[in-house]
Amino acid sequence: MNHFRSLLAALAILSMSLPTFAADRSVTVYAAASLTNALQDVGKGFETQTGVKVKFSFAASSLLARQIEAGAEADVFFSADSDWMNYLADRSLIQTATRKDILSNRLVLIAEKANPLALRIAPGFPLAAALGDGRIAVADPDSVPAGRYARSALTSLGVWGSVAERLVRAENVRVALTYVARGEAPLGIVYETDAKAEPLVRVVDVFPKDTHQPIVYPAALTRAGTSSEAKAFLSFVSGDAASASFMKHGFIVLP
Repeated sequence: MNHFRSLLAALAILSMSLPTFAADRSVTVYAAASLTNALQDVGKGFETQTGVKVKFSFAASSLLARQIEAGAEADVFFSADSDWMNYLADRSLIQTATRKDILSNRLVLIAEKANPLALRIAPGFPLAAALGDGRIAVADPDSVPAGRYARSALTSLGVWGSVAERLVRAENVRVALTYVARGEAPLGIVYETDAKAEPLVRVVDVFPKDTHQPIVYPAALTRAGTSSEAKAFLSFVSGDAASASFMKHGFIVLP
């Protein structure tokens, strides 16, 4: 009898533990800073549908890629350009068969909301003069995708040389956005989705898409992302519900 009671007690403890195990299921996603608002919404939808917790780490794609290279335990990498995804692929740190191009974006010139500046982006446009004594906030063009796109666009338009020494180099595009929102820089270059997320800035003009490389956001499972939860999340971000969230935040959903 005592043995039977012990068995029942053990089974009861096991049954109480099972929901805890289920609740502990999670997926860790390393994603470009510009995806912050949209991907948080997508994550909530995924959690509601699956019961799986999503743990996000948002930063510059360059920083995240190097962290993964250094051994960070990420399941999914969502980059703001192809170059940093290629960087991990070349080192066999992603599962290349899972790689998908999910989104695109637009590059814009922004100013603080109260700044009445009118400026049309065109070859040779007077960007340096528009800065006055100020500087232009840009994500670091030597490593961060948004900064690389910005340098490419300004070079194509023939004005990079006039502002190259007048940059406020930000660690990621959201920091560049903050510099303008706080009035610490009169102008900045960010993604259209960033500008939409910040009520203290406005779009001055949109850079023509032929002035820079196509803006592409690829996602893939990392080499460590072998769980069913990770696979389910990657599938979810390219589904209809996620696409609706991305479009609400201003992203262009790729076919």
